[in-house]
Amino acid sequence: MINKKRLFFDIETSFNIGFFWRSGWKERIPPENIIQERAIICISWKWEGEDQVHHLTWDRNQCDKKMLLKFMKVLAKADQSIAHNGDRFDIKWLRTRCLYHRIPAFPVYQTIDTLKLSKSGFNFNSNKLDYIAKFLKVGEKMATGGIDLWKNIVLNNDEEALETMVEYCDQDVIVLEAVYNELKPYTMPKFNFAVLAGGDKFECPECGATNVKVKKRYVTVMGTPRINLCCKDHRCNTNYVVNNATYMKLLEYKIRNGIK
Repeated sequence: MINKKRLFFDIETSFNIGFFWRSGWKERIPPENIIQERAIICISWKWEGEDQVHHLTWDRNQCDKKMLLKFMKVLAKADQSIAHNGDRFDIKWLRTRCLYHRIPAFPVYQTIDTLKLSKSGFNFNSNKLDYIAKFLKVGEKMATGGIDLWKNIVLNNDEEALETMVEYCDQDVIVLEAVYNELKPYTMPKFNFAVLAGGDKFECPECGATNVKVKKRYVTVMGTPRINLCCKDHRCNTNYVVNNATYMKLLEYKIRNGIK
């Protein structure tokens, strides 16, 4: 079994505080009206296969620098990170706050965005994480009670409210992993852990197994043969596609090792 460093994470953010004279959907509030910039309140994460959920929060002065210094080292260790709407929201937030504090961050992270997975491969009534989790019967997000929780944290520095926010964020990570595990067999892998571990392209990209079977052969519009393989490990069942040359290497490997 390949030792995968797959990280599930979630962040919770504060709001901007500023001057405005009236509210409304079409009202414009220029950036010079901001008197306190938004920041990251807390970050929760867990490694795949581990039970413990870790978390960090901003400090008593509501500064997220120390938290980011610690978490970006964690994120750098991950072969792949997973978040819901992570590509558009979480990663950009982390990078922006790191830039503000001049904290080093990678230009590119290997990510899986479960929101993109749900939109591209399925037709759920809603692509919200909570809905998908309930639909798949794998859990649900924790109720926050609405905007008052954020107000108590940001405006009142309420430690009890912050603890509730952390619990909410921790639960999101647990639900995220459960949803991803349900979606994974129905989607194509984005990362080849077998090759990362020094294996071959014909091995299962998720677990590195060579006990795989052909599910389908097809030819692309350009006339290139493709073979859809499936891992026969019942705990994995990963589907992946290889070209003809890679498939021939798989056949040679099986003949050489007496594998049917």
